[in-house]
Amino acid sequence: MSSSKRNLVSKTDVASHDPFAALRFRDYRLFTIGRVLLFTGSQMQTVAIGWELYERTNSAMVLGGVGLAQVLPMIILTLIAGDVADRRDRKHTVLLAVILLVFCSLALGVVSYSRGAVSLVYLCLLLTGVARAFLKPASDALMWQLLPVSAYTNAATWNSSSFQLATVIGPALGGLAIAVWNSATGVYILAAIAGLLCFVLLWKIKPQKSTFHKEPISLQALSAGAKFVWQNQLILAAISLDLFAVLFGGATALLPIFAKDILRVGPVELGYLQAAPSIGALFMALVLAHVPPLRQAGKVLLWSVVGFGVVTIIFGLSRWFWLSLLMLVLSGALDSISVVIRHTLVQIRTPEHLRGRVAAINSVFISASNELGGFESGLVAALFGTVASVVGGGIGTILVVIATAMIWPEIRQLKTLEDYKE
Repeated sequence: MSSSKRNLVSKTDVASHDPFAALRFRDYRLFTIGRVLLFTGSQMQTVAIGWELYERTNSAMVLGGVGLAQVLPMIILTLIAGDVADRRDRKHTVLLAVILLVFCSLALGVVSYSRGAVSLVYLCLLLTGVARAFLKPASDALMWQLLPVSAYTNAATWNSSSFQLATVIGPALGGLAIAVWNSATGVYILAAIAGLLCFVLLWKIKPQKSTFHKEPISLQALSAGAKFVWQNQLILAAISLDLFAVLFGGATALLPIFAKDILRVGPVELGYLQAAPSIGALFMALVLAHVPPLRQAGKVLLWSVVGFGVVTIIFGLSRWFWLSLLMLVLSGALDSISVVIRHTLVQIRTPEHLRGRVAAINSVFISASNELGGFESGLVAALFGTVASVVGGGIGTILVVIATAMIWPEIRQLKTLEDYKE
């Protein structure tokens, strides 16, 4: 193709690309606003739990246990939650899960106010994990029913944008609320209110016509999502890369330690640190929403994860608050690229009747990378020190990229995602 023709194609792509395509659908807008509210409350709650537990225990292992308590139910219930999402009304499942999250937030508020045992906090977190186990696959499957296939890539960028907006606002509000009230109790109440508002918005979504699977309940039916992912090597490669990169490279679980003991700042600055990755991710998601589809998605994915590992190493070595903040911003921006590519690829390749079960498998990969990553960071920090945990994790992330490119060489050849429709 001549350079003039290539330029013509490029201009045509830009001109025809609608950055607000997904947001033009009413039910998707309601869904997205509800998600922002729910995630904002969740992020506020995360800051409150981390700050309160470290204030009470001074233990990195206790912080790592926060992630473990939430991810265990999600792993155990993966196949069941995915099957429910493909067999039952997804909207009703989402609403029930949201109500359980509201109850957990109120229970955390009571435990915080009464200075209850740390074990009660973990009990609330276990129930939160149960709610999220059913919420994630049902909400993911429901969300893609609200849109035509042509809007999937754009929706993936706005999904990331809405999540990152919540994780920018939530930690900042959570840290500010703790500083103003000198207590985490009020934060849990605010999280419960945000959950109730989300419930109202999701209730207003119109009933969706779904193709539910009617197979008898069996191990084969339950494991259909895992089998589909295993047989689609591009999907397996993308979500495996995300799993191990964040598992080794995540540093967010240790931010209370960095804030208090290394950077020597207070709860407000901790809120800024918690929000920083989301600021970068939000900016990158907005950029991706306004540009044409990536033409070399595989190479972009691999290099973005390498960059994530590099900035994680620099963050671990930093003793200057503003440099640490900048590295966290960059980590969020780079992670956002891999999130958009992975989500788009998974949704384009997954048939309707398997969406819930595939979403459940995907959610386990995501949760395992975040929550188990937090536990891994806390364990390594307790054994070898906080800085060694983060720097070693960044190095591990880079090694994961090399291994992924060698095990699945086809991911390097991944071009425009729309070329890989099922």
